[in-house]
Amino acid sequence: MSTDPQDKADVEKRLWKEVEHARFGMLGLVNSHQHYQPMTAFAEPETGQIWFFTRDDTDLAQAVAGDGGDAMFVVQAKDGDFQACIGGRLSRDHDTARIQRWWSPIVAAWYPDGKDDPHLTLLRLDARDAELWISKGGAVRFAWEIAKANLTDRRPDLGDRAHLGIA
Repeated sequence: MSTDPQDKADVEKRLWKEVEHARFGMLGLVNSHQHYQPMTAFAEPETGQIWFFTRDDTDLAQAVAGDGGDAMFVVQAKDGDFQACIGGRLSRDHDTARIQRWWSPIVAAWYPDGKDDPHLTLLRLDARDAELWISKGGAVRFAWEIAKANLTDRRPDLGDRAHLGIA
C-alpha cells in the first residue's frame, strides 16, 4: 500500500489500518524499569484510542492505577513493510460496553470467570503521536536497493519516515 508521508490524512489512515490489521504489538511505560509486553490491540481511530484487555493485578495495570502514565505501543505489519511507535497516555478503564464489544473466545480463554471476572479490566492508550516507517516494494526492492547501495556507495532508499500528531 502506497502512503504519501507528506499527507497527514493518508499517514493517519495507514496507521490505524495497520494497527487494526496487525492487532498485536508491544506495550510499555516510558521511563519504567518494566519491559514492554505483548498485547492485543483494539483500535478506535475515531477517538484516537487503543484498548487492551488485561488483569488488574498485572505489573502494567498496577503501574497505571490512579493517574496513568506515559506509554508507547510498538506495532509492525505482518509483511514487514510498516512499523510504528505510538506514544500517549495509558490508563485503566473498566468500560463494560467495550468489554462486550470486543469479547471473543480468545479473550475468554484468559478470564475463567468470563466478563464478570473480578480481575478483568481494560487499559486505554490515548494516542498523542506516532513515528512511522513505511517501506517500499517488499523483498525484491530491498535486495535491489542493497545491491545498488553497495555498487554506488550510496545509502539504500527503502522507504519513508513520518511523524504524526494525533488529535
